[in-house]
This record gives sequence, structure tokens and C-alpha cells, in this order.
Amino acid sequence: MSTLPGIPRIALTWLLVAQVLVILPHLVHLPLWTIALWLVAAGWRVQIFRMRARYPNGWAKGGLMVLVLAGILLSRGTLVGLDAAVVLLIATFILKLLEMRSRRDALVLIFLGFFCVVTAYLFEDGILAALYSLLPVTALLAALVGLQHSGFAERPWPTLRLASSLLLQALPLMLLLFVFFPRMGPLWSLPVPSDKGVTGLSDSMAPADIAELSRSSALAFRASFEGVVPPREQLYWRALTLERFDGRRWSQSSYAELPASPQWSKAGEALDYSIIMQPSGKPWLFALDVGEMAQNDVRMMTDFRWQRRRPVDRPLLYQVRSWPQALREADIAAPALQRALQLPAQGDPRSRAWAAELKAQHPQADALVAALLQHFNREPYVYTLRPQPLGRDSIDDFLFNTRRGFCAHYAGAMTFVLRAAGIPARVVAGYQGGELNPSGNYIQVRQFDAHAWVEYWQPGQGWRSIDPTFQVAPQRIEQGLEEALAEEDGFLDDQPFSPLRYRELAWLNQLRLSWENLNYGWQRWVLGYQGEQQLKLLQNWFGSLDWQRLALALVGTGGLLLGLLALWLLKPWQQRADPQRQVFRKFERLLARHGVQRQAGEGARSFALRAARELPAQAVQIEAFARCFEQQRYAGQPASRAALLQALGDLRRALPWRFSR
Repeated sequence: MSTLPGIPRIALTWLLVAQVLVILPHLVHLPLWTIALWLVAAGWRVQIFRMRARYPNGWAKGGLMVLVLAGILLSRGTLVGLDAAVVLLIATFILKLLEMRSRRDALVLIFLGFFCVVTAYLFEDGILAALYSLLPVTALLAALVGLQHSGFAERPWPTLRLASSLLLQALPLMLLLFVFFPRMGPLWSLPVPSDKGVTGLSDSMAPADIAELSRSSALAFRASFEGVVPPREQLYWRALTLERFDGRRWSQSSYAELPASPQWSKAGEALDYSIIMQPSGKPWLFALDVGEMAQNDVRMMTDFRWQRRRPVDRPLLYQVRSWPQALREADIAAPALQRALQLPAQGDPRSRAWAAELKAQHPQADALVAALLQHFNREPYVYTLRPQPLGRDSIDDFLFNTRRGFCAHYAGAMTFVLRAAGIPARVVAGYQGGELNPSGNYIQVRQFDAHAWVEYWQPGQGWRSIDPTFQVAPQRIEQGLEEALAEEDGFLDDQPFSPLRYRELAWLNQLRLSWENLNYGWQRWVLGYQGEQQLKLLQNWFGSLDWQRLALALVGTGGLLLGLLALWLLKPWQQRADPQRQVFRKFERLLARHGVQRQAGEGARSFALRAARELPAQAVQIEAFARCFEQQRYAGQPASRAALLQALGDLRRALPWRFSR
């Protein structure tokens, strides 16, 4: 590649602007020393351009790299991983500015900038991030235009307009590739960045865990139903089933990882819906009981939860069909029953004794469950985000002393008492309810909708779901967390600027819902446009689809778009006719009829001289026409088209009507 002796001023200016725009969205996860690094590098580069400083030598560049690596190690604790890799890439993008001497170095810096723009999508892929990325891309294109040493490239605003025009011209081809190019999964799976919003649910749960999660307004997923949206109190989104209890914490049983699917039978009407799940870094998915999914990389585990082969590290769109009234495991194996009855050998004696008393009073399981629910409803239990610390016998302490807790406290305590009474039971963790967005007719489920409830098993009836929290705070299930905490004033206390805190302002709430609906469309139709969605869309267009037809459609549509773009750029209908050239073509055709053909690349004068030699009788008229043409075409002498036509007419009359060769 050819190089030029220096970097033009306009190219350097746009490169500095592009670096600012590229680095800006990364600032939320970059260490502060990268800002100082850019200020030093930019100032040094400007002084080099002004010939007041020298380029760094090998020792200086090596020292800077050592400092960068040390900074990454101190700020990230490692040189391996996504966060550390992005910091290293940005630092390299900055330091390359110092050793940029030629046009080739500038091109490397520009291409590195394009790559840095792409890495920002690893942390934020919303519609605002996509629109913002057009700014650094335009600046990088302007720097690329500025590298061309011309009078046009020395002016900043025409350079920017040309760069913007190039970007707009690329949009049709970009849309074509987006729609038709095969959507392939990642060749590798990147871990979710540490500062990206993830679900707070884990494969184990202590009573305080979900209380902390409930303070977050981060989006967990969106669900869009085909038809009427079910009532809020019916929306129990299962994520995990927790069967093992060690006296303090509920966790998943190792048997839950078995590949065998549980037995269940469909009953009642089915619900069809789609979910767009936010990145969680976990493999489990959310769904209503009991569902079916068509995804190849998803399976139902033995405890009715859905699990993916790899963690959800980007927004995921999937379709579900659920039967809420399905019969779940009417018959169950003895080992599974034992797992649903497991309790620590010691601890919580008062709860065990109370369970025995309830068992004696209510031999039937349904009656005992009803008595427990009635107890939570009538006794002075309090639903709160600020539960008191529990002692070593946590179940006893909650049931008989503090009586203040969150859903995890009630679900865990009820499951313990049921097991102590000989009734198989387990805790289910997930989300409950969600906010209906009337603009798009879908449910938005946030982290503060996290919830825990209880399942208990009976022969012939299978697993049945109950929610003790409803008995203590029915407004939590029917209206949401904000209404349940109206007296406590604990809703989103640590997020004063969250628009969810100001939903009573109608105009602000409507603005929020409209913006969230726009983001939902972006995730569903752009980020969610993956393999299955693409195949379904193209099959609707082309019927049975194969790679040959897809390739032909891609090439044909691409050719059509490029042709339309060429017409728009060249505008042949706006080109003015060349009167001198039209008359000269008539001169060529006239001589060709008399055996004198113009050769490829032959100039006007050479052609006329050769024609005069081959037609000596008409040499005077030929030379007269050629002289008149040259005067008008090249000498810039004013002359009318009529004079050129007159010379051509004189030649035509001088030529014989009949000839032979």
C-alpha cells in the first residue's frame, strides 16, 4: 500500500474527534486512567503535528505499554476476560495515535476505531446505543476522506457531508444483508460483563436474597401474548425449583440436572406467548407452568424448569405454549418423594412440633394446607422489605417471633412445615405478575417482581401451587410491589431517578411506556431477528426455502439496489447533451460509409489526417471540418454549432454518391 509523507490536518482533526466519540460510550466501564491516557496522547500528537515534539522512541512506547498492562491488572485484577480485553483494545486505539506517521498508520487507526465501535455493543445494544454508534462511524469516515490529499478534503464540513453521504448510501446494502444473510450463532460464548444488568436469582436462596433483589428496577424479560393477556394474579413465571434445605438456605437438588423429562398431561386452554429475555449469564429460562418450547437448545428438566445449553448472554427471543391447568406428575417415584420431604436432622423444634399438631388436627393434606394459609392470613404477619435478622433456628424465629418478612420467608417457612407434617413440598423461585404496557399489549417483568411460592404434591393430583404471600399481602399479587409497600415507603428508595417511582404523573408515565414500547420493538424485530425468525420470515416470502434460492434472492436484490443507487448517483437523465460530440459522431459515420473507420483510441486530428490521405479529393473539406471542431472543442474559440454543421455539409456534398472499394 502506498504511503504519504504526513497526515493532513483535517484527517488528524477528524481522527481526534472520532476517538472521543468512540471512547465516550465505554466510559461507564473503563478505568479513569484511560481518560488521562487519551489526554496525554492527544496533546502529544498535536505537538508532533506542530513540530514541537518528537515521535516516541522504542523505549517510550514499550514503557507506555507496560504502564497500560499494569493499569489493567490493578483495575481489573486480571489480564484475561472481556472487561480486560476491551480496556486493552481501547488503550491500544489511543496509543496508536502516537506512532501514526503515514497514511497506512492512519488507516490502521481508523479500522481499529471501527472495531472499538462494535465492542460497545457487548455492553449496551439498545436503540440509543445503535443510533449513537452512527456518530463515531461518520467521524471515522470523515477522517478516511480527509486522508485524500485534495482541495476538497482540506475543508471540514464538505468532508463531513461526503462521509455522511457515504454512510447513507451503504444503508440499503446493510438492510439487504441484515434481512437475507444467514444468521449464525456466535463461534464462542462471551461472559456477560460484570457491570451489565443480570438476574439476581441464583441456584440457592436465603430469605434475605430476594429482598435485596426486589429493590432493583432492571428489566428481566418481556412477554407478549397471542390474544387476551391473563390477569396479573395468574402470572407465575417459573425459573427454579429449590428442593434442598440445610437449615438456612434453599438450593437446587443435584437430581434436578437429570435429562429425563417429567410426566405431565395437558388440560384446559393453552396460552401462546413469546418472551424476550434480557441477558442473565444463567442458563435457565422463564415460562408459565406447564409449557412447550420448540428450541433445539432448550429442554425441560425433571423439576419442570426450562434450561438452555449455554448461558443467556444476549437478548433471547423464544416462543412458549403453556397449559396452566396441566396435571403435573400424578404418580411419582419414591426417591423424588424423599427429596421433597428432606429436612435437616436437627433444628427448628417449635416448627416441627406445630407441624405435628396440625397433622393431628387436619389429616387430609388439602385441609392442612388451608389451615396454614388461614394462619398466615389471620395472624399479625407483616410483608416488608426490611425483615429483622433471624437466629440459628430461622424458621422458628420467623414463625413465632419476628413475623416480618418477604416472599422467601413465607414460602420457605410453609414448605418446611408441610414437609415436617409429611407432605411433599418444595419452593419455586421466579417472578410474579408484571406491568402491562398498553401501547404494545405486552407484559414487562422487572427484577422487583421476583417472587417465591410453594408446590406440594398429592397422589393423583400431582403438584399444586400455592402462594402464602397472597394471604399476608394480596395487593402484592394483584397490584404489584409498589402497592404492597405503600405504607413502608420502601419502593425503589435507592433509585430516586427511576421513572417507575413517578408513575402517578400521567404524562411522564405515558412517555416512559412509549419509550419502552419502542425498545421492545427494537429487541423483537432487530435484536431478536435470529435464525428461526429469519427462516420463518423468508419462508413466508418465498415458500419452501433452500440455499440456492436464498443466494439468488440475495444477489438479485443486491443487484437491483446497487443499480438504483448507481442511477441515483449518476443521474443520466440530468446529463446535458454534447452538441460538438454529436456532430463529430456524424462525421465519423459519414467517413465510415466511404471506407474510413476510426480506430480505437485514435484522436480527432489523427483521424482527420488519415482520412485526408485516403480521400485526397475531399482532403480540403475534411481538414476544414477538423479545424473547426478543434477550435470549438479545445481552443475555446467562440463558434456556433451551425458553423460545424456547415463544414460537415460541405464534406457530405464533396463526397461522391456512389463508391466502390
